[in-house]
Amino acid sequence: MSITAERKAELIKEFATKAGDTGSPEVQIAILSERITNLTGHFKDHKKDVHSRRGLLSLVSKRRRLLDYLRKNSEERYQDTIKRLGIRK
Repeated sequence: MSITAERKAELIKEFATKAGDTGSPEVQIAILSERITNLTGHFKDHKKDVHSRRGLLSLVSKRRRLLDYLRKNSEERYQDTIKRLGIRK
């Protein structure tokens, strides 16, 4: 259910804006999206896992806040991030 260190390093490398960047909104959104995807798959088998569902909702709202922040500060980076992650339709 959690994200592996290798996968997290791949996401950081792929979405980092500069070398050593782990805290930019793009990186945080990518990591949260990966965790959300993993949890969504978990709920296909465990439909009654309400405690994890609550955690999923908090992850989704954190990602939403980061996306709002990114959109407010740089529309271009926002559009690039959602296109690369395939979040919006």
